[in-house]
Amino acid sequence: METQAFALQSGMPLGTVYGALLNDRATLTRLAPQFDSPPYKAAPKAPVLYIKPRNTWARSGAAVAVPADPGVVRLDATLGLVMGRAATQVAPAQAMDYVAGYVIVSDITLPHENYYRPAIVQRCRDGFCPMGDLLQPLPGFDVNTARLQLALNGRPVYERSFADLVRPASQLIADVTEFMTLAAGDVLLLGPGEGAPQARPGDEVRIEVAGLGALHHSLVLEELA
Repeated sequence: METQAFALQSGMPLGTVYGALLNDRATLTRLAPQFDSPPYKAAPKAPVLYIKPRNTWARSGAAVAVPADPGVVRLDATLGLVMGRAATQVAPAQAMDYVAGYVIVSDITLPHENYYRPAIVQRCRDGFCPMGDLLQPLPGFDVNTARLQLALNGRPVYERSFADLVRPASQLIADVTEFMTLAAGDVLLLGPGEGAPQARPGDEVRIEVAGLGALHHSLVLEELA
């Protein structure tokens, strides 16, 4: 696929970064009693998406400011699928043909448990989406069995497998493009995992995916204007 097909500039996407909530089976299982209660009475049937706007984007090595209240963030570490060309109503069997590569993402959020209204204040703060450069996997890499490890201050604290997704990468692309087009340069995040760790100002974060590489950033206390 030609380089210009996936619009990246200095390693950063030119499209939109979309996240997918409730795409982890353990999270869906934990919240099942809540979803079964009024007024919802069922878990969502379609993908629950949110956007990480341009102000949230940061490069690997960034120092991300954390507000003093609450003074803690959750690190929803995940993988992003970078679209290499426009995708509309694609079938799962062909979905990965539209992917130009992957980005490792630290999807930072203020801790919350709200899945029914946009968590803009929590997820869309400046710098709350550090991303690595576009990555081409090593031979044998399979996103459906990939494992992610997160270390704080050099100490491993979290690990997740992308084998536990409600919608694997190809199905997620198919379900999203059923009702909207993903353009070249757009990034579709596979979503948060259950039990994501919390971190505080002063922490150094490293996220690694075997066969892809690593992303690192730090957290600092937000300075008041």
